[in-house]
Amino acid sequence: MKYSPKAIDEVLKRNSFNLKKKFGQNFIVDENIINAIIEKAEVDKETVVIEIGPGAGSLTYKLAENSKKVLAYEIDQTLEPILKETLSDKKNVEVKYIDFLGSNVLNDLEEYKDKKIYVVANLPYYITTPIIIKIIEDKLPVDKIVVMVQKEVGNRFKAQPNSKDYSSLSIYLDYYYETTKLMDISKHVFLPKPNVDSVVISFQRRKEQVQLKNEETFFKLVRDSFKQKRKTLKNNLNGYNLDLIEEVLKKNNLSLNSRAEAISTKVFAEIANALED
Repeated sequence: MKYSPKAIDEVLKRNSFNLKKKFGQNFIVDENIINAIIEKAEVDKETVVIEIGPGAGSLTYKLAENSKKVLAYEIDQTLEPILKETLSDKKNVEVKYIDFLGSNVLNDLEEYKDKKIYVVANLPYYITTPIIIKIIEDKLPVDKIVVMVQKEVGNRFKAQPNSKDYSSLSIYLDYYYETTKLMDISKHVFLPKPNVDSVVISFQRRKEQVQLKNEETFFKLVRDSFKQKRKTLKNNLNGYNLDLIEEVLKKNNLSLNSRAEAISTKVFAEIANALED
């Protein structure tokens, strides 16, 4: 497998492959960037890697060289002859031509459940959040997620309180993962070149989560708090016990006139636990 735009283009043309905008297909072709992603993801021979959207197989090929096993999910079945060609000498790769979001990944991982499992992928922006939510909600035994995403999306994932990108999604992810930006990626390393730059984000599963009496109460509180982002907590939470909420907020130097974007995961957890007393 050669990591150049020309080589990838030749494989695609030889197979009469047309890139599909609906799948957000921008294939990474820069070998140095691919190696850097794998190094920063800390993939080794003990790692079972889940890849979503292998595309033409450039990242897949290097993942196979450095890991125990690659389990890839590709929604576009017309890529099958291309991946058979580019991955022909890699026996530790299994490609399932199915939508990851509709697949029974737990069942697919049954024989690897005692292994170290990472997700490493170059994801189209429109499907990134649903994929991470599926990993959480399906309780997949994934230790780390390392994904390349549109820069704007990456900023939302790692947003901190009092920033414009901070949202209920930021808190949802922060509850489960420690989120870190690993590197910036130029749009020039993709084929075809997208309109925006990307970032590589790491989600490391937290060894200790904030303690909650009731997760459902916590997540509902967070969603309701961000219902109308420009309004205060007093307005967004008018159906709650505001005296109790105000008591917790005051302890944290906040008030009912604060907006949700000023509240950390820890403080939301304190409020949710107080509401359960």
